[in-house]
Amino acid sequence: MSDIKKIPNNWAFHTVNGFTPIINVAGRMTSLGTSITVPQSRDAMAQIMPCFVDTHELQAAASKTIARFCHSEAGFVTACSSAGISLSIAATMTGCDLAHIERLPRNPGVKRDVVLMQNHLSSYGTSVRQAIELCGANPVPIGTSNSVFDYQLKAALGENATAGLYVVSHALSGFARIPLPRFAEICHAAGVPVIVDAAAEQDPHRFLQAGADIVIFSAQKYLGGPTGGIVAGRKALIRAAYMQNIGIGRAMKVGKETVFGIMAALDAFTDCDFPALRATRLEALKAWQTAVKNVAGVQTSIIPDPAGNPVDRLKLTLDPDVTGISAASLCQALAAGTPSIIARGKGIGVDFLVLDSCQLGPRHQEMVTTRLKEIFANVADHTFAEPDPNDIRNHFATEYARWLAE
Repeated sequence: MSDIKKIPNNWAFHTVNGFTPIINVAGRMTSLGTSITVPQSRDAMAQIMPCFVDTHELQAAASKTIARFCHSEAGFVTACSSAGISLSIAATMTGCDLAHIERLPRNPGVKRDVVLMQNHLSSYGTSVRQAIELCGANPVPIGTSNSVFDYQLKAALGENATAGLYVVSHALSGFARIPLPRFAEICHAAGVPVIVDAAAEQDPHRFLQAGADIVIFSAQKYLGGPTGGIVAGRKALIRAAYMQNIGIGRAMKVGKETVFGIMAALDAFTDCDFPALRATRLEALKAWQTAVKNVAGVQTSIIPDPAGNPVDRLKLTLDPDVTGISAASLCQALAAGTPSIIARGKGIGVDFLVLDSCQLGPRHQEMVTTRLKEIFANVADHTFAEPDPNDIRNHFATEYARWLAE
């Protein structure tokens, strides 16, 4: 799949061997390949791929880079953030006991409860629950989606508690939660370490500052590195988590090119001018906002990232009785063209969609602007079908199965 062909009509993006060309206005989504890999990371991977290297020596070097980036004691690279959750929880159960590591997940021992807030049992393509259970641990949710209290957390941190898990995501920003500093304070008072899943967050250091013992984040989202998860935190727990590679972590291993590419991405990230980058991305949002400002039934707002990352997005709220098209149908119409423009907002009954400008290539801004104008200008001449909630193709895994069947 190394043959890269230029799309006709001077479009400034590429497709590989005829795969569907995509403009990504959904953001850093795993199902779209997550993000554009930075040149420094690509060069580093190419540099190390012809070479042999001691994997543990390489991970030790990565630990120093991660520690410098996160202001942590240590760190290592694994297959993805989801793997990082499982390995970190396993570390709290086994420590560095090799025999115990080998017994997971069938015999985790009595101390296996992972306490987390009910609304943190979210899905990121699979469920947080499954990431916990993969290593033999037992999720113990507390509270409800709209209420959670300190006393519930204290009561759940019994003698069988091995970890407190805290999930950070913009998708959870509207739910009730115990603030991380307070969550960590209560867990630590019970002698229980805190693991933070911050997969899509830009600044992992702030979670360690807030009391996390381990923080897990993605290498390919904000960093623009290859697919991988970074686990950073206290040295003793990081060592125990890394040692899971002789057990359940074996299925989550990474190659030399991934580790080296992530090290390069971390270094490149520290040199980035983020205020200037944010300003550039904001201009694209304003252009799209202007493109639909005179469309009756469409309201727009530029919203900052609710999880506190330096990112803005454009929210389009549609009244289908006025516009003649719903938000879900607009998403389908954007995706149906060539190139396919993928936005957030495919949920049935949701009256808005969100456009993210963080992954645009050259001319993508103008092409999205043109497509939005075309769709709204021709609403009266088209019938836009609503997505079928029973259509299994709306699920990414079954969509993959459909591709295989063709």
